[in-house]
This record gives sequence, structure tokens and C-alpha cells, in this order.
Amino acid sequence: MSDPAKVRRHAERVRELVASVVRSQIKDPRLGMITITDARITADLRDATVFYTVLGDAVAQADTAAALESAKGLLRSTVGKALGLRHSPTLTFVLDDVQDQVKHIDDLLAAARNADAEVQRLAARAEYAGDAQPYRVEDEDEDDETGEEADAAADVTETPRGGAAR
Repeated sequence: MSDPAKVRRHAERVRELVASVVRSQIKDPRLGMITITDARITADLRDATVFYTVLGDAVAQADTAAALESAKGLLRSTVGKALGLRHSPTLTFVLDDVQDQVKHIDDLLAAARNADAEVQRLAARAEYAGDAQPYRVEDEDEDDETGEEADAAADVTETPRGGAAR
């Protein structure tokens, strides 16, 4: 197993090399507006996955994928020579659909924002389902009567032996 730092360096180098070769040496008319976004290489340095994005519709993406597949041999030999490894890594090209995922997440966030605004709008007009004061409150007239009874009870105190004293 290789050192993870070494694997990262090789992956970054593969990304740079593929981007350079695609920009300067591949003259395929099917190749669209391509950006090499990332490259990952296995720990044994035998397989490399190159992620790319293409500006355009599905047809442009399919044409670019075909152009990359046809140029895979040139790209692999260039990468193998530049890295100086015993075995040139095999290259696999994967369309990076980050833009589609970003659009999907933005749509979900907008829907959540609209739902929150609707909840806030409904909450602003909401009223209590029951009484505004859900707890039972005794009337003041009853408080006066119970207050007098409490005063009379306070006048009578119990003695330690259980008798009442005044």
C-alpha cells in the first residue's frame, strides 16, 4: 500500500496532465467545452478515475465522452511517461454531474423556503383552538369568601398536644 500523501500527489498530477493534454493535443471536433474537475487514483496506483464537466446539453456530453474514450490511449501514455511509474494507470472518465446536483439542491431549498413562508403566514393569522385563557380562574367574589374563611382558620392554632388554642 502506498503512502496516502503520495497517492494524492499522483492524483493531482494526473488531473493536471489530462487537462493539459485535452487542451493542447486532442483535436477531436466532438470534444466540447470540457473542464477536468478531479482525479482519483487507487492506492496501488493502477487505476485512475478522471472527473470532468461539459458545458452543453446531453448531446454535447455524449460527444465529449466518445472523444475522451477515443483519446484514452494517448492520455494514458502521456500520464504514464510523466509519472514515471512502472505501470501506467488505466484511465476511467466519469461525467461529474455537480451542476445538476447543485440545481436540484437549490430547487429543494427554494421549496423549503416557500413552505416555511407559508407556515409563517398561517401562523400569523392563527387563533387559539380553545379559550384564550385555558386555566380555570376563580371569580373575585369567591376569593373574598375563601379569604375570610382563611382568616378565621388562621386565628385558631393547634397546640402541640392536639388541642386548639385561641
